[in-house]
Amino acid sequence: MPAPVIEFKQVVKRYEDGPPALGPVELSVYPGEAVALLGPSGSGKSTFLNLVAALDRPTEGEITVDGVRVDRLGEAAAAKYRRARIGMVFQFFNLIDDLCVMDNVLLPAQLAGLNRAEARDRAWTLLQSLGVDAYAKHYPGRLSGGERQRVAVARALINRPPLLLADEPTGALDTASREDVKELIRELNEQGQTIVLVTHDEDLATGCASREVRLLDGCVVSDQTLSAVTR
Repeated sequence: MPAPVIEFKQVVKRYEDGPPALGPVELSVYPGEAVALLGPSGSGKSTFLNLVAALDRPTEGEITVDGVRVDRLGEAAAAKYRRARIGMVFQFFNLIDDLCVMDNVLLPAQLAGLNRAEARDRAWTLLQSLGVDAYAKHYPGRLSGGERQRVAVARALINRPPLLLADEPTGALDTASREDVKELIRELNEQGQTIVLVTHDEDLATGCASREVRLLDGCVVSDQTLSAVTR
C-alpha cells in the first residue's frame, strides 16, 4: 500500500467555544484516488479543504499531505507548500480578468520561481490538452463558464501538484458545461491525478469519483468505494 497523499489523524477544528466544526476525523486519501466529499452546508466540507490547503490550522490532531506535516507550517512555509503541492479549482474560477488566459495559467509558476521558458511550455501543453489553447491570448470575460473552468484547471496543474482540490467546480455552470467539466475531472483522474472534490452535486460525485465520503456535523458518517459501473 503506498503512503497516503492526505492523512488526518484525530483532527479537530473548533472556532471559539462552540462545538467542533470538524472532527474528530481519521481519514486517508491515497495516490490516484478521486474522493468526493459530500454533506449539507455546515457539515465541515470547507473546513476540511482549508485544513488540507493550510489555509487554517487544526485545534487538535495531525495532518500530513504528500509527506509534509501541514499542521506545523508557518505562514511562509504554508504558502510555499500550496504552490508546490496543491492545485485548487473554485466554483467561480478566480481568474484575474485583467490578465489573458496564458498569463493566468503562468501566474502560479512565476510565483514558484519556475524558469519562464519551461513554464510557457507547460502552459501550452496544458491548454492544448484541455482544449482551450485557441483562447491563450483572450481575456477570461470572453470565455464561457466551461472554458473558464478549463483554464482554471490548467492554472491549478501548472506546478504539477500531487493533489488537486476542487471546491464546487460545477456550481456556477450550465448543464452542458457541467457535463464538460465532469468529463474533464474523470479524465484527469484516469491519468493518475489525485483529486478531492467538494460538491453538493450527487451526479458529479458518482460520475467522477472512485470514492465517496459523507460528512455530517463535522464527522465522517460514511466512506464507500464507488464501482466502475457507477462511474
